[in-house]
Amino acid sequence: MPASRRHHRALAVFVNCLGILAAVPALPSTGPATRATAAAPAASPATAARPAAREAPPAAGARAAPAAPQVAASGAVVPVTPTAPAPGMTTAGNPGVPRPAPQVTVAMAPAATSVPGYRIMVRNTGSATVQTMVRQEVPAGASITAVSAGGLTTRPGGATGGEEVTWRLVVPAGATRTLDTALAATAPGLDLTAPACAYASDGDQPYDCATATWHSAVTPEAAVPATPTWRQPPILLGLALVLLALLAGGLWWWLRARRRVSGVAPPATGHPPYAGGGPTTPGGGTVYPSAGTTAAPSGGTVYPRPAAPGPVGRRRSPSVWLVVGVAATVLAGVVLAATWTATRQVAAIDTTKQPTAGAWTGTSMTGAVGTPLREKAFEFTVYRVACGTAKAASQQCQATVGVRNVTPEQQSWHGQLQRAYLPGGTWVSTDEDATRLANLGRDIFAQPVSAGSRVVLPLVFTVHGMQKPKQLELRSGVFSAGVRVDVP
Repeated sequence: MPASRRHHRALAVFVNCLGILAAVPALPSTGPATRATAAAPAASPATAARPAAREAPPAAGARAAPAAPQVAASGAVVPVTPTAPAPGMTTAGNPGVPRPAPQVTVAMAPAATSVPGYRIMVRNTGSATVQTMVRQEVPAGASITAVSAGGLTTRPGGATGGEEVTWRLVVPAGATRTLDTALAATAPGLDLTAPACAYASDGDQPYDCATATWHSAVTPEAAVPATPTWRQPPILLGLALVLLALLAGGLWWWLRARRRVSGVAPPATGHPPYAGGGPTTPGGGTVYPSAGTTAAPSGGTVYPRPAAPGPVGRRRSPSVWLVVGVAATVLAGVVLAATWTATRQVAAIDTTKQPTAGAWTGTSMTGAVGTPLREKAFEFTVYRVACGTAKAASQQCQATVGVRNVTPEQQSWHGQLQRAYLPGGTWVSTDEDATRLANLGRDIFAQPVSAGSRVVLPLVFTVHGMQKPKQLELRSGVFSAGVRVDVP
């Protein structure tokens, strides 16, 4: 073979090898089952010619097992977080789309009766039969008089309120169960709120909750006639000041007139009474002597000397005591008016309102269990608070809370900002590990709540000692005013 051909042939082999090496990474990877199938000898040419898509499916044992706790090299179990968030919460892949609604929904309405009553409607919107436990909290101090068939009235030891009614229901797909509750009559004008929740068969994981408030018929009060205008306090005060001013002016004028009359004597003329026969002037006129003068002997005209000017009268000024009295009257009127105005303003101050000034945003609200309370981003509703038996000097209190996002954007919240206040004034934050366990492994604080959606979740607080929370404080952010729920 010529040398030139050998050279070309070697170059062609080298280029072909480079092409094969470049194409190897692009080949599809084969699993263990595929490699085992490829290694098996072909039974016949027809079998070898079959497309790869028609290969026999793997055996049942070869299927991938569902997500399960993994075992590390050290032997410790590494938990796997479930990927399905709570209903209404967003996912990392699509944060703007809410999750589907739960299978069981609860609706409530107050009864139109003269005594407190409620109607609870539990509906199964799924395609399979659901077993559920329905719990209704009765306000403290109220007593139950009648419940629907199957209802059990209890007073649980861990519940913080009054009595509780429970039903165990089996709701077929697409069916609705209606439950009724009646309470004893209450004082006129007293409203009662009794929330209800549908839980899983274990009674801890909530499906959905609802609340309703029964309003008592208020007895109309007798019509009270309006106070006449002249009897209103400002008008009366003004009239009193005017009357005092008139009295003071009249007194001053009377004293001045009295002093003027008593201090002025009748005017003295100085001319003696005329007795007739006096001297006459050449013209036949009579000469009238003036005071202190005599007529001239020759009968000439005698001009009287001008009278000396009398003392100039001094202008009298008001008495000092009169001025002091008028000033004191005016000052007393001003003080009375200021005192009355300040009293009205102080009486109008709402002492139960929480302060919202400073760095807080929004308005703080306070209410009872079952009352929806809205703050800046969320509307919180606490449906139930129950504490377990104290173990090792501590106990866990679980609160069933509904959270509704009232903003047009998804919102996040934090476990350390949710607090339970004890009677002594101390508080504890949410036990995030226990809350995650109560939510079936879901970290509810790591998943934002979609815009306009609502979730019902359990929050767990670990309390040291036997004391039970007296108030819950829930908020969406650090600078949010938050809401406070009074726990009976």
